[in-house]
Amino acid sequence: MLQTHEISPEQIENEALYKEMGLNDEEYKMVKHILQRRPNYTETGIFSVMWSEHCSYKSSKPLLKKFPTKAPHVLQGPGEGAGIIDIGDEQAVVFKVESHNHPSAVEPYQGAATGVGGIIRDVFSMGARPIALLNSLRFGPLTNERTKYLFSGVVDGIAGYGNCVGVPTVGGEVQFDDCYQENPLVNAMCVGLIKHDDIQKGVAAGVGNTVLYAGAPTGRDGIHGATFASDDLAEDSLKDRPAVQVGDPFMEKLLIEACLEVIQSDALVGMQDMGAAGLTSSASEMASKAGTGLEMNLDHVPQREANMTAYELMLSESQERMLLVVKKGREQEIIEVFRKYGLQAVAVGEVIEEKTFRIFQHGKLMADIPVDALAEEAPVYHLPAKEAAYFQAFQQMKQEVPVVKDHAHMFKQLLQQPTIASKEWVYDQYDSMVQTNTVVTPGSDAAVVRIQGTNKSLAMTTDCNSRYIYLDPETGGKIAVAEAARNIICSGAKPLGLTDGLNFGNPTNPEVFWQMEKSVEGMVAASETLATPVISGNVSLYNQSGGKAIFPTPVVGMVGLHESLDHITSSFFQQAGDRIYVIGETACDFGGSELQRLMQGKYAGKAPQINLDVEKKRQDQLLTAIQQGVVSSAHDVAEGGLAVALAESLFAEHTLGATVQLSGDPTVMLFSETQSRFLVTVPENKQENFVHIVEDAVEIGKVTTDKHLTISINEQEYVSESVALLQAQWKGAIPCMLKTKA
Repeated sequence: MLQTHEISPEQIENEALYKEMGLNDEEYKMVKHILQRRPNYTETGIFSVMWSEHCSYKSSKPLLKKFPTKAPHVLQGPGEGAGIIDIGDEQAVVFKVESHNHPSAVEPYQGAATGVGGIIRDVFSMGARPIALLNSLRFGPLTNERTKYLFSGVVDGIAGYGNCVGVPTVGGEVQFDDCYQENPLVNAMCVGLIKHDDIQKGVAAGVGNTVLYAGAPTGRDGIHGATFASDDLAEDSLKDRPAVQVGDPFMEKLLIEACLEVIQSDALVGMQDMGAAGLTSSASEMASKAGTGLEMNLDHVPQREANMTAYELMLSESQERMLLVVKKGREQEIIEVFRKYGLQAVAVGEVIEEKTFRIFQHGKLMADIPVDALAEEAPVYHLPAKEAAYFQAFQQMKQEVPVVKDHAHMFKQLLQQPTIASKEWVYDQYDSMVQTNTVVTPGSDAAVVRIQGTNKSLAMTTDCNSRYIYLDPETGGKIAVAEAARNIICSGAKPLGLTDGLNFGNPTNPEVFWQMEKSVEGMVAASETLATPVISGNVSLYNQSGGKAIFPTPVVGMVGLHESLDHITSSFFQQAGDRIYVIGETACDFGGSELQRLMQGKYAGKAPQINLDVEKKRQDQLLTAIQQGVVSSAHDVAEGGLAVALAESLFAEHTLGATVQLSGDPTVMLFSETQSRFLVTVPENKQENFVHIVEDAVEIGKVTTDKHLTISINEQEYVSESVALLQAQWKGAIPCMLKTKA
């Protein structure tokens, strides 16, 4: 077998070897035109990773431009490692979500672990201290043995990395559907805190300045990880194991501390983590953003393995590595900081005036590429969109109420569905209390983390109901943003902005691209109406196997601010005697519902409708009521409808009960998934104030001490169950499924 340096440019072209790396014929011609010659093997590899979907967003860029990204409180929008939002007092919150889907499908522990490590680096590369992790996970049915293996491995990987690195995992969501059986989704989100003066940018500015490599040595793991993530998951996916990186959370912990100390030095010019496409992307992007070039000598790059080629060094995605640009002559003081933490930092290059990316190894020129060609001039594709064949058929379906014979039995079945059931088995493995600032732990609508030294805190959540988006991408896109905002509001915080993880199938399929286009349009409409700008994000395409795509799953990660710790609100009922209210009327909305899945085993019909102006009004009014101290608890009505929301509100450590009276169709009142609804409890002596603030609130019952949930409809009792029994069934569902052999 020929070594890569022995493969000639002519051979690459004649044997179309560039296709194996991920370039198509047209893109290869573009590369030749840019270079005015044939690229060598290393250059072909560099172009292929930088022009991959994962790095260049070449299919999604036209859609991403539609997002609202600016607002007075947005200090940094998309384009850097993470977005930044001002929270007052010269402080800011930094956050981003990123996917690690393909690696997690092939090697669930390391795939998930390195997803966590990578998103943490995105945040501290901005100069922020990571204070919280969240995740958004999707798997196939838990009746499948492979799903159990993937689910257990992913959760283990998230816990293994997050717990060791010392950043609390405070929230997230897990959903289960058939479409994710071969292609699980693993989206990790990190939130950090920063002072305005400490904000860093990934720029290679100042001709003559030195490029420093810091952190772990480079190995052969993760080579071509970016292109692996930019193609359909292979049937024999085990062959892609070498494209999965291996993480070291203990080294990352040291790297966080070293980098946060380094940013205090005025010798630092710019810093960026080596994520997808490794040394290639960090170096070329930093130079392009600064309008400069870079020269690099690969002989100086710390190497974990012998005889690594320029191709391998440039494309490796080994973890826990950072690239820094420091002022010439002041390298040693930065190197000493890393040495103090037991980390290696070495000079590997310098900033040059000519806007080119020049790489040397063993005294030979291995690559010479214009930096903008890699970072800014990747091809952009305006792909054709075609309305999905099923959509009009679903739109024509009448809204029908499913026939439920035994509502109490159905209620208990719903509580045991894995998407609704307790995720305690998952979050019990996560350390949510490290750093000792977590106020609201996993299991609530939104997690809450206190901002030390202030009377403020941050609420954070991840959300996305992909079933709705499959049925109606535009409506579902609106709901994804609105539901995330609902979670933040219910915690008593004001939503500030969002980060998105856009997970879709193969964009060259016009129906998949239509799903992308429509769901983005829905998200844009909701972001604008709810004043939640999109400050960062990630696109993960080609999530399909065997020609079958996942449901469109644009995950929304959202952060909100409590101006006062007094505003923090629980999603659990607090005290007997409180009155229970529902905000918003209930309609016949069963398309994409948990009830439809349980009864039919599939999804069809119209998604629940949403009026964004009504949504905004209800959110604003509820937040006002919370801030004025007239609300005891607040919980959004989501999967499973009002019955499930009532049960979840009772599943706290102190066991209360509730008596509820409703009127209308029993199935609709209990299980419909009508949007823009909230379940709220109010102290009896504050009811008058509450209904004065919140227009669409209807009293439906009261909190009791009898540890029973009783629901009557049209004066007939439909549910009368022990809260302890309901909670046991809800809590035990996932552990039971994991133990049961398929």
